[in-house]
Amino acid sequence: MGTWVLLLPLLFAAAAQAQGTVCSVNKTSLTVKENTNPGEPLLDIYVPEGQQVTLGPSSTLFAFRIQGNQLFLNVTPDYEANTMLLAHLECRSGDAVVTQLKVFVSVLDVNDNPPRFPYETKVWEVPEDTRVNTTVISETELEAQDQDKDYVLFYTLQEVTLGASSFFSLVGVNRPALRLDRSLDLERWPNMTFRLLARDTQNETTEPSHTATATLVLEVQPVDLRPPWFLPCSYSDAFVCIHAQYRGAVPTGHRLPGPLILHPGPVYAVDGDRGIDQPIKYSIISGNEDSTFSISADSGNLTMTKSIPNAKTFLLVVKGEQADNTRYSVTQVTVEARNANGSVPHFTQSLYRGTVGLGSGVGVVIKDAADPSQPLRIRAQDPEFPDLNSAITYQITNNSNFRMEGEVVLTAASLEQAGVFYAEVKANNTVTSGTAATVVEIQVSEQEPSPTGTSPPTSPGSSRSTWTPVTLPAGTSETTRTEGRPDGGQAGDRRFSEGEMAVLGGVLGAALLLALIALTVLVYKHYGHRLICSSGRVLEPQPQGFDNQAFLNDSDDANWAPAPSPSPSHAQPAPPEPKPPSPETPRRVPEAPATAADGGSPAAVRSILTKERRPEGGYKAVWFGEDIGAEADVVVLNTPASEAGGAGDSGSEGSGDEAADAQDAPGTDSIHF
Repeated sequence: MGTWVLLLPLLFAAAAQAQGTVCSVNKTSLTVKENTNPGEPLLDIYVPEGQQVTLGPSSTLFAFRIQGNQLFLNVTPDYEANTMLLAHLECRSGDAVVTQLKVFVSVLDVNDNPPRFPYETKVWEVPEDTRVNTTVISETELEAQDQDKDYVLFYTLQEVTLGASSFFSLVGVNRPALRLDRSLDLERWPNMTFRLLARDTQNETTEPSHTATATLVLEVQPVDLRPPWFLPCSYSDAFVCIHAQYRGAVPTGHRLPGPLILHPGPVYAVDGDRGIDQPIKYSIISGNEDSTFSISADSGNLTMTKSIPNAKTFLLVVKGEQADNTRYSVTQVTVEARNANGSVPHFTQSLYRGTVGLGSGVGVVIKDAADPSQPLRIRAQDPEFPDLNSAITYQITNNSNFRMEGEVVLTAASLEQAGVFYAEVKANNTVTSGTAATVVEIQVSEQEPSPTGTSPPTSPGSSRSTWTPVTLPAGTSETTRTEGRPDGGQAGDRRFSEGEMAVLGGVLGAALLLALIALTVLVYKHYGHRLICSSGRVLEPQPQGFDNQAFLNDSDDANWAPAPSPSPSHAQPAPPEPKPPSPETPRRVPEAPATAADGGSPAAVRSILTKERRPEGGYKAVWFGEDIGAEADVVVLNTPASEAGGAGDSGSEGSGDEAADAQDAPGTDSIHF
């Protein structure tokens, strides 16, 4: 025991001497984060005097350097490249290696790499009949890659096409497989676009955090799901369309040469799967009695093979089938055969207006006055049989300056005179023999037709003021005459000749004469008893008599004189009567001849129509005031005094004022207007 105590100091001295003769480091294992700045020393190396330290051959290539007695990283550490770095230190004394040391550097992983998709845009075709909950695109097709070790990515599906997110979703937040959640609809959603987002952290606020995006385009591929659809049809949903049904009418006894015109349109069907668009073949499968009709297999045009003798209705069932014979649909076509007698064409306008330049030669097209850039078209239609519209022919019947070519009006002669010309256009249905007529007004003007369709300005002496008389076609309505007036119906007399106006005046005069005779009879029926009573003596004024201003009786004087027309000063506050016209300038009417003679007696029967008042007694007359159109003013004057005495005892319904004014009346009962 005592010997060991004596040797212990010697051992410590030897160890201290040995430590001072070899290389050493503080630690042989350390850690660094990737992307660490290589400018900082990793550790210090103790090198004895007379020795040198170098990197041995087993060191990580190019990873370290020794500067002085310190160990440095020579490169930026990258966890994805090397997770462990080795520094092999050799201490040499001359050429002899005295000491070897190994220093291990562990590289810690850092989230320094963003995720990356192996594609920028992925286009994927999806059949329209794909079942719901089917995985449309697998996870391996869509997932992104991250160079960081042990990474976990989080995915989000963002819609670009509005509403597309209701069709697709991701299987999971960490599983980017695409799943179908709803039945596809090629008609409304032929393609849908999404944005797929990948993040390397669950929380987007985490630092550092990296993202990547890619575009997904889903194209819906058509499959044969729907039958043909007869158009126009009403859609109830994406797979069902309510077919149109067609109807038409044909005349009996006639075979129409062209395809039938049907409503709401011709027989036409399309493939319900618009992406496939199979051609449609047509056929009649029932209702075609005696093979009266045929249908074009390619176009669907329905034509007649023979005439129909009697009125009847055909219910044709038409089939539309895809050319590949996989699907078909049927619809009904109703064709009614009617009696064509009595069916006449119909013009949409009673008056057509055209315009053409002065001096136009033969064959010039008449322009539409409303739109001079377009030709004037005269078109009639058969309301019962639209198929017969093509069988309607047109001709101008009463004007050799113009002619019809189809529906267009052309000049038939050189137009050397300016003015407005009228012509009758007759439409003839060559099948039903029905006819109709209309009037065309053609303005021949020196000025070219205005592009806006407005008429050229009218000036004194211009051609617009020249009117060419025209004989309108028989049966032309007054509406046609009025609409034919260029001035809107205010100058209709300019449309007729003097002879026509004379005939019109004679007719109106005869009608006026009949009206006056009827008026006289009515006046006599209502006021005859007053005339008889007034022929006797005049009674005293009665307090409750009629307030008739036509009867005046100021005294019993039998001095009859013509009574003047009532003036406004005689008006009473009785029920208002129109102001009578002044008799100063009466319109004269020819006096009617006497119907009988009484030996020249003053009481002889004479005409009740007169130009002026007569002073003779016992005479009743109707005379006219200033204007026939003025309000009527009726004055009844009593018989002469010789007759008054005989009737004096009979009562009179006239008032006192009426009797007072009667003394000025002559022996003539007069009614004037």
